[in-house]
Amino acid sequence: MSSVFKLLNRASLLTLSLLKKRKCAPPIYGATSVVRRTVEVRTLFSNVGGKIFGNHRFCTSVVSYKRKKDDYPPKSVEDDKQEEFLDSEVDLQDKEVEELFQQRIPVVPEGGQRIFIVHPDVKWGVKKQHLTTGELQMAEAVALVNSLPDWMIVDTIIMPTKTPDTKYVFGKGNLQAITEKISALPQLTAVFMNVERLSPLAEKELEDLWGVKVFDRYTVVLHIFRYNARTKEAKLQITLAEIPLLKSRLKNELANKDQQGGGSRYIMGSGETFTEVQHRLLKEKEMKIKSALEKLRQKRTLLRAQRTRREFPVISVVGYTNCGKTTLIKALTGDTKLQPRDQLFATLDITAHAGVLPSHMTVIYVDTVGFLSQLPHGLIQSFSATLEDVIHSDLIVHVRDISHPESLNQKVNVLNVLKNLNLPSHLLDSLVEVHNKIDLQEGYCTTDPNILGISALHGYGLEELKQRIENAVLKSTGRQIMTLRVKLSGPQLSWLYKEATVQKVDVMAEDDTANVSVIISNSAYGKYKKMFP
Repeated sequence: MSSVFKLLNRASLLTLSLLKKRKCAPPIYGATSVVRRTVEVRTLFSNVGGKIFGNHRFCTSVVSYKRKKDDYPPKSVEDDKQEEFLDSEVDLQDKEVEELFQQRIPVVPEGGQRIFIVHPDVKWGVKKQHLTTGELQMAEAVALVNSLPDWMIVDTIIMPTKTPDTKYVFGKGNLQAITEKISALPQLTAVFMNVERLSPLAEKELEDLWGVKVFDRYTVVLHIFRYNARTKEAKLQITLAEIPLLKSRLKNELANKDQQGGGSRYIMGSGETFTEVQHRLLKEKEMKIKSALEKLRQKRTLLRAQRTRREFPVISVVGYTNCGKTTLIKALTGDTKLQPRDQLFATLDITAHAGVLPSHMTVIYVDTVGFLSQLPHGLIQSFSATLEDVIHSDLIVHVRDISHPESLNQKVNVLNVLKNLNLPSHLLDSLVEVHNKIDLQEGYCTTDPNILGISALHGYGLEELKQRIENAVLKSTGRQIMTLRVKLSGPQLSWLYKEATVQKVDVMAEDDTANVSVIISNSAYGKYKKMFP
C-alpha cells in the first residue's frame, strides 16, 4: 500500500505543479512551455490513468514509422516557401508541431501490421452504394492498406449486412463466421473494417471480441496522411482531424470508468476531475492548432490578393485520389521538380505552378488534395484551409481516371465534395472535365463534346486541352483579345508588356507606331485608356 500512496502523492505533486502554472499566469504558448507541460501530463497519465485509456492512451510514447531517409517524398519549392512562412509567422515552432504530431503516431508492431480487411456489403437502405460493387470497394480498401509501409494484407472478406449501424455491424451468424476466420489467423495484428466511421462503442466491442486492433476508413486514411505529411501545415491539419476522434473515445472510455466509480473523482487538490482535465487539455490543443491554421489562412488570403493584383488566372486541378492530377500539371507546366507517385494521397499540400497557354498568357495551376469516397467529414473540415484555394480560383479542371472501373462513382464523389464547398455557381458551370489515362482504355471514345480525352503521361491531347483552358479562362475572367495602336517612342508598349499579355507586335516604320495584339483584362484596359487617352 505504501508504494501506491507514494505513486498517488507523486501524481498529485505533478498535477498541482501543472495547475499552479495555469492559475498564476496566463498560458504561455512558447515552444519550451508547451513541451514541458506535455511531458508532465504524459508522466501523470502514464502513472495514474494509463489503464483508463488502454490501447487508446491519450499521451503515449513517441513511436514513428520505420522509414529510411530516402523514403520521404522530396519537397517542392512551394513547400519550402510554406515552411519559411510558418517559421516566421505561426506561433507554433518546430518542436511544438512535432510534439503535437508525434503524440498520436500509431504503434506499428515489430514485423509490421498484418491486416485482415472486412468489407460490410450493405444490400439495401440509405447506406447502400448504388454506383459500385462490394468487389470494387474491397479493391479500394486494399489500395489504401497497400499505401502504408510495413502494412501487409493477410486476408480479405466481403460479408453482407443489413445492420451496418449496430455495435457489431453484422448479424449474429455473419459475425460468428468472421470471428472464426480471425481465430484461424494467429499472425493477425489488426482488422480494417471498411466503413467510413465506427462508433467508439462498436470499436471497443469488436476489439474485445477479436482481441486485435480495429481500424475504420477514418483511421486508415489518417495513417496515410501522416505518412505523406511533409509540411507543418499538413501535420497541423492532420492533428486537428484527430481531435474529434480523441474526444469521442475519451467520452466512451471515461463513461465506462464512471461505471466503476473512477472517472468522476477529483484529482487531489486540483478542483478538477480527471475527465475535466482531459477535456481541457484537448480543448487547449485544438484552440492552439486552429489559431496557427487561421494565421496560415490569412497568409493564403494575402497571397491570393497579390496574385489578383498581378492578374494571374488561377486554375485548380481537382479529382479523385491517384487520378493523375500532378502528372497533368507537370505535363502542362514542364515543372521538373514535380515528382508524381502512383499512390493514394501522395499530395497533401496545395502547391502552385506557373504555366503558359497558347496565347502566351501566364496562368497558375493549383494542385489539390485528392478526394475519396466516404471521406469522413472531419477530414474535409480540417483541410478546409487548403481547399479555400479552389473556391477562389478562376477555373476548375476535373481530372478523371477513365481507365478505373469506378470512374463514374469517383466523378459523383468529387462533384459532391465540390458542391459541399459552396462554390460559386459560375465555377461549377464552367468546369472543364478531362478524361485521363485514355492510353489504358482500349477503344476509348466519348460522344460528349465538352469532355476531352488525354494521356498526361504520354502527352496525348495536351495542346487541345491548353486551348480549351485558354478559352474558358478568357470567358471566366472577362479578358479581351484586341489590337491597340501605340507609339514606339512612348511608354505604352512597355506598359502593355507589364500589365497584359502581348501576342504580336506589327511595327509601322513609316509613322513610328505599332499594332499590338494583346489579351487584356477589363480593369487593365480601363487603366490603359485613362493613362494613354
